Amino acid sequence: MLRVKMERYILKAQNVCMYVCMYVCMYVWLALATVGFLIGCIILIINGLKFELSYSLLYLGGGLIFTPFYIYITLWALPGFLPGRILLTIIPGERGSIESKKGKVFFDHIQNIHLIRNPLNFINDVVIETFDDRIVKIRTYKLLDDLDYQIIVDKFTYPYMNENAKKVWDRQVNLEKLQDIAKYKRAQ
Repeated sequence: MLRVKMERYILKAQNVCMYVCMYVCMYVWLALATVGFLIGCIILIINGLKFELSYSLLYLGGGLIFTPFYIYITLWALPGFLPGRILLTIIPGERGSIESKKGKVFFDHIQNIHLIRNPLNFINDVVIETFDDRIVKIRTYKLLDDLDYQIIVDKFTYPYMNENAKKVWDRQVNLEKLQDIAKYKRAQ
């Protein structure tokens, strides 16, 4: 399994701010997946319309069935293609926070933080629940890997969360898996 160091997600650290953005390779994967499947469906439709093979009806049917689905997925993923997109900003420290276009959440206000896959568009969202019943969803456009998300949260927000949030996070994260796959170890 090809793994690149987690530092690829930190665009720049100025004083105390860290901007989390994506590695160029993830843009390539997203482009290949969305546009590649669309081109594949168009090729299936074109070859199906020629009726030269006995499988032409399967080509035509498969192309017609999957083309709307991949157009839908591509339209949802298009905002993720903006170059230099900053998914979130982390300001570490006792009064640190996670900032995005959706709002600002202080670490000590976090009740629960998790990565959820939206069942309608298959795009992951970082969902932050606070003690004042506020929910902040940060769209990742499938550019942030699950393991890298866990490392970012564990490394930069976990030390500053309150005790209840730490207990919830400890139940969610698998530190042995992070140690085995990503060679990450939590600082004590």
